[in-house]
Formats: sequence, C-alpha cells, structure tokens
Amino acid sequence: MRLEIICQDRLGIAQDVLDILVEHEIDLRGIEIDAVGKIYLNFPNIEFDDFQHLMPKIRRIEGIEDVKTTAFMPIEREKHQLRAILKTLPDPVFSIDRKAIISQVNAATLSGVQLDPADVLGKDIADFVKGFNFQRWLDGKQVLAQAHKLKFADQDYLGDILPIYIFDAEDAQILAGAVVMLKSELRLGQQLSAFNQPRTPRFEGIVSQSVAMRRTLKHARLCAASDEPMLLVGERGSGKQTLARACHHSSARSSDEFLCFSGAGLSEEQIELALFGATAEHLNAPEGQTGLIELASNGSLYITEIADIPMSVQSRLVRCVTDKTFSRLGDARFVPTNVRLICATNVDLHAAIAAQQFRDDLYYRLQAMTVTIPPLRERKADIAILVDALLKQQCIKQGRALVRVDKAALDYLQNYPWPGNVAQLENTLSRALAMVEGDELTRDILQLPTNATTVSFVDEDFEGSLDEEVKKFEKDLLERLYPFYPSTRQLAKKLGLSHTAIANKLRDYGINRASIKS
Repeated sequence: MRLEIICQDRLGIAQDVLDILVEHEIDLRGIEIDAVGKIYLNFPNIEFDDFQHLMPKIRRIEGIEDVKTTAFMPIEREKHQLRAILKTLPDPVFSIDRKAIISQVNAATLSGVQLDPADVLGKDIADFVKGFNFQRWLDGKQVLAQAHKLKFADQDYLGDILPIYIFDAEDAQILAGAVVMLKSELRLGQQLSAFNQPRTPRFEGIVSQSVAMRRTLKHARLCAASDEPMLLVGERGSGKQTLARACHHSSARSSDEFLCFSGAGLSEEQIELALFGATAEHLNAPEGQTGLIELASNGSLYITEIADIPMSVQSRLVRCVTDKTFSRLGDARFVPTNVRLICATNVDLHAAIAAQQFRDDLYYRLQAMTVTIPPLRERKADIAILVDALLKQQCIKQGRALVRVDKAALDYLQNYPWPGNVAQLENTLSRALAMVEGDELTRDILQLPTNATTVSFVDEDFEGSLDEEVKKFEKDLLERLYPFYPSTRQLAKKLGLSHTAIANKLRDYGINRASIKS
C-alpha cells in the first residue's frame, strides 16, 4: 500500500507520521519526502479496519492537509517511465556506474548479444563494447560527452557516451556514471535519409506576417481545395511557382506529379511539342514524344507566364481545360487527360485580350480561381521573417554557422522597394552570405541597385524648351519602371495616374515589351 500525504513544511511532521505507523506496528518499506510538501509512504497492505483507524489519525496531525492512496511512489513511477522509454528505443542503450559496471540495458541490447538480463547486468561494459576505455574516461579530471566508433556484437556502431551528473546537498556536481547509446550504420543511414528528405512544400512553408499575404494565402487554400484551373497573378520573383507548388501539395492531387513549363525562348512548335507531345511519324523518329499534359495527368501542370504562350497553343489549352482531352502533334485522335492547369502571369490579361494577344475564352476558364500575389514592397511586414528564413536555408546549404543581420542592414532591407521581389531578396542574401566572413551581415556587404532615377541636369544654355526636357525625363522614367511594372494598371498605380493616361504616354513614347527587350 502507498500513501500520498499533502502537508505543510513543519519540522518534525515526518516523525509524527512515522510514530503512528509504529503505534499500529506497520512495517515501513519506503519513504520519500517531496520538496513541494508531500510525503510518500510504502508499506504492506493492511486490513480494512486498521486502515480506517490509520487514516483519521494521520489527518489529525498538525500541518497535514490531505491523505490519499496512490499507485506508485515517485521513484517507482520514474523507473517505470524509464523502462518504458528504454524498451521502445530501437538502438542498444547501456547505463553504467562510476566503475563502468552495467546497471541497466534495454531490449535492443539484450537482443544484440542474445543474453538474459542476469548475464549482462553487473558486468563490466568493456566485456561487451569494444573500442573505448570507459574506466579511464570516468576517472579523468574532466568527464565530457564523447562520440566514438565502437564495436558491439561483432558489428560497428557510432556510440554517444554521455556522463550523468547529480547534485549533492551543496549543489555541487557529482559524477554518477554514464549512458552509452549505440547507432548502427543502417540506422544512421535511415536517419540521415529522413533528415535530407525535402519537406512537402505546403502552405505552412510560406512565411508571412503581413495582412496582404495572409489574405492571399487564405484565398489560395480555398482555390487549392477545388479541382478547377487556377490563375496566379503577380510580378516576376513574387513567388508564383512556390505558391503553385503549395496549392498542388495541398490538393487531392498531391500524390501525383507537379510539373512546370516555361515557354520563354521557344518557338510555337517547340511549345506545342513540349506540352502535347507528338507521334513518331510527326517526328520522323523511331519513337514519339510524350507531352507534359499527358505526363502530368492526375496531377498538376504549372505554366509560367501564360501570356507568352502563342494564341494557337492557347486554343489547344482551352480544349484541354473544357473537354479534358488533347491531341498529340501528328495525331488526329483526342486523348483524355485529367491534368489540372495552374497558370501564372505578370501582365494585365485584360489589356492583352484588348490587344488580341490573349484568348478571352482561356482567360474566362482561368479567372474563376484567380489568386493575386502582392509584391514584396506591399508586404514589408514579411521582410524580416523572410530574411531570417532565407538566411537559415542558405547557411544550412553552405554548411556554415548561422549568420545574423545587424539592425542597419535589416532597416535597409526593409526600406528597399524590391522591384525583383522575393527572388531578388533571396539572391541578395545568397551573395552577401558568400561575402561575409564573420557571423554578422552588415549594411556595407549588401549591394543593391539604386532605384532613384538619374536626372540629367542642364545649364542655362541648353537648347530646347521646358516641355521637351520634361518629356525626356518622363520617357526615361517610364522606360526604367516599365520592366518592373509591365502592365499599364500596375504602372498607373505606382505613379498615381489613371490607366488611360499611362497607356497614352506609353504609346506616345513607343514603350512596350518589344521595345524594352530590344
């Protein structure tokens, strides 16, 4: 029988309890006194009548607040918990005392040597584990944790040898023994493989504190749960592909393929071939080619910059979305597909439709599930946590200690407009990390292009009118900003003008995607 006595901290209260046990001729097996005001007693079971007389007497002792039975003494509970932990550990574990004598082992240890506990407990650990002088280590002046290659049961293991310290009455450390944990090469390989396994890129991996981005992620989660085509709208480098992956891996298609396609620099035929594939006859080759639409069936296909896809290819995508069928180049037959399209753009598709550069039927198929990603300059609350997350990733990738950012550098990063968005931030930090020698990233290490427009000052003898000089400045400003705000609506918002006014100025100055690229 075990009792838990809740009491005050009074001198002699434990002796008063023991006097009652003596009076009832109860053989005490154990007593524990807890620092928080509890006394635990362990004694043989007694008759119910004796128990009824014992409890009131203990309760009447001055300072006793409550008495109740308990299943375990604290030390018994700890032993049961320790045994349960040891039993579940898959790796061999030894507990040894100051003389390197084994006091405890787990089931994995006994399985390795195929012995009973009696054959192992009380023996020198050197009889079983080779490759390290445990006694010399325990007798050393400074006993510190060790890691060594050891041999146990004729197999090689990596051993963690950890000292166990307890505290005496004066709070001084006393070496009580050690724990030896062994890991086999197979177990180490499994753990290393699990450690290096990339995390599924779900929404939880997208760091955000800003209201704008949190609103975007909330809407994206709702769209991801649907099976309809999606359209992601955002500037270059804003994270459209990252968000597309999160949508795929949070959908019912997560166990199937997520493939990406960019048509940049490809001809119309190359784009068609990549997306839809072709027959062997069309290619004049022994075998045909399987397109991404077919490879991603039951999964998702992410098409970056959908506005750059030729109109003829857009019409084929419309059929793919509406009828769930497609045809390979050189084949008149239509093949069923179950692919989900996630398309992205950084241009104003309304303007592209008006300019007859984008099919309105494809747009209407995509726009029902549109997610707009705010540029980094509109989510400044995210910059600090993005810097922290990106630096940690880069440090781990480069195998170096974590680097922190000082206040001046962080202020600079938070106030920079980031025309290249998150991608530019990531590249900036990666470059800075390669340049920094210590553990702190400072403002002078950061090299970012200035966004201030250079103004060519003129003297009083310049030829021309004020209107001409203003137009030169205006054209220069628009040419500088257009690559970062490639739709008239974005540029109008940036400059505080109407969409029509900006469209007219761009037309007057001949500024468009073709002129900027050239």
